[in-house]
Amino acid sequence: MIDLKKAQGVFQNYLQQYDKTDNKIRLKIAHTYGVVSACKYIAQVMKLEEEDAKLAELIGLLHDIGRFEQLRIYHSFDDSLMPHAQCSVDILFKENMIEQFLEERHLDEIIYLAIKYHGVYKMPDDMPKRGDMHTKIIRDADKLDNFRVKHVSSMVTMVDVDEEELGTEAITEEIYEKFLNHIPILNSERKTHMDMWVSYLGYIFDLNYPASFQYIKEKDYINKIIDRVPYSNPDTEKKMEKIRTAANQYVEEHCK
Repeated sequence: MIDLKKAQGVFQNYLQQYDKTDNKIRLKIAHTYGVVSACKYIAQVMKLEEEDAKLAELIGLLHDIGRFEQLRIYHSFDDSLMPHAQCSVDILFKENMIEQFLEERHLDEIIYLAIKYHGVYKMPDDMPKRGDMHTKIIRDADKLDNFRVKHVSSMVTMVDVDEEELGTEAITEEIYEKFLNHIPILNSERKTHMDMWVSYLGYIFDLNYPASFQYIKEKDYINKIIDRVPYSNPDTEKKMEKIRTAANQYVEEHCK
């Protein structure tokens, strides 16, 4: 039996050791609860059984638990310094903290797989059925909350320049073509800050469930994110309108 209220209490106690006045810590706490909310939404739309619905929320609560140690040690989200997903599963399963969140052990493998693979570019092909489903749910929910972050967070914090400067930049042709061909964009492929901005919209090409597209449509995230920036570069403005049309059409087609 999954007791979400108890799990949230354990999570809050765990956070006591970290500095909640630190903006990066606060960002990750807000992100965690945003992901839990997105997991709940997806599970409801998918009409999952009670155990799977609660499990989706629990995985959302735990998926980034390693971020707080990463921030304490390095004060950075850079996974090359400390891979946060691996740190999360180490805290939960090597240090056995999972036992504080959940009494039964029959769900451990699903939780382990979902958290371990929630941030990789491509999931393994040979996942067990339930593990595959929950990994896809957390991957979607993580991206859905990242749309919220891109809508409300400081532009300088996200891409190192403000909205006005961002709008002066070019989108490289390779990034533009990948987007129009519905291909997720790798971080290593981005050359300008505008490439970064476009790559965030490209999260839609790695979503798995109609519920996730429905969520984006309901929140109008494509338009809200695009409209944050005054595009003073004429070529960029033209490309962003093409991107808007392509993205909204893709979301609409995948809602069903």
